[in-house]
Amino acid sequence: MSSPEPVCARFRLRRYQLVLLLAALVLPLALTSLAGGEQALAYLEAFPFTLLALMLVTAALCWNINALRLRLMLGKRVRLSQTSALGIELAAKFALCATPGGSGGPVALLALLNRRGVPPAKGAALFLIDQGCDSLFFLVMLAVAVGVSLAGDPGWPYQGVIQAALVGLGLALTVAALAIACLPRLLRLPGLTRRAPARRRWLARRLLRCRHALGVTLRLPRPMLGAILALTALHWLLRYSLLYLAVLGVGGQIDWFWSFLVQMLALAASQLSILPGGAGAAELGVGTLLLPLMTQERVVAAVLIWRLVSYHLYLLAGAPVLLWLVFTQWRNRHAFDPVGVE
Repeated sequence: MSSPEPVCARFRLRRYQLVLLLAALVLPLALTSLAGGEQALAYLEAFPFTLLALMLVTAALCWNINALRLRLMLGKRVRLSQTSALGIELAAKFALCATPGGSGGPVALLALLNRRGVPPAKGAALFLIDQGCDSLFFLVMLAVAVGVSLAGDPGWPYQGVIQAALVGLGLALTVAALAIACLPRLLRLPGLTRRAPARRRWLARRLLRCRHALGVTLRLPRPMLGAILALTALHWLLRYSLLYLAVLGVGGQIDWFWSFLVQMLALAASQLSILPGGAGAAELGVGTLLLPLMTQERVVAAVLIWRLVSYHLYLLAGAPVLLWLVFTQWRNRHAFDPVGVE
């Protein structure tokens, strides 16, 4: 069996990506000083240490939940300790957060799994299962949000706009689900068959991969699927509670479900940002949706704390792990190189 391709060869930050990453790191601090001023800094200094510690523990718990989920998806054929799975999780999350649109995350994950003897095809299947479980969870949460918004007045800001957005999103997801179910027939429509062959193949591959990911997820054994979905739900419920805790820490009051919905909408919009982690767009989106409930200074302080724990901490924790994995692989590759032998 050929040796796995080095992680550093599969995932490499180019010069322009480093510039974008630096901008993503500096931008939240610049927004704080410009939009919040000294009062926002005062809220940051007065942030309760116990609450900050709870947020850090919550983030670490999310990493371990994802590591456990990875071990569960790998099954008994690949023996992976919790520590090793946690290292893969942190390194892959760093690559995800350090590249625009998270493009480096899947590449790093496949390379790291390959080092453990998982072939690229199986690694890609695991990634698709992971994405399928995430999609199923958010579909359920969106359905709950639509039901809550239409059943009564939950007291959310921008009520009319939010209801329209949720209903429109629900209809779009329904149409998408029907399209996935009928995909083989749709791909034979005259409008698609008249397209250029290369473009048609590219479109068909993308759509069929989404359908395959959902199918593979739903065909998993019931106990395994239930455990993976339970861990997926626990992870996202904990991670999306970080904004709620940040708001409480600066003295604000907010409904937990509204904070969850704010993050879903804002992070979806942040995919349009060219900066890693959706920097700028994520802060602006969350801040705009929080402003009707809090003063501007409190909003700025809460958003900064939230991003430091939910984004910058991932970079801080994942960078040394990825560097260590790259170093150990480089050392192992050169440990037995003959020296001075002609």
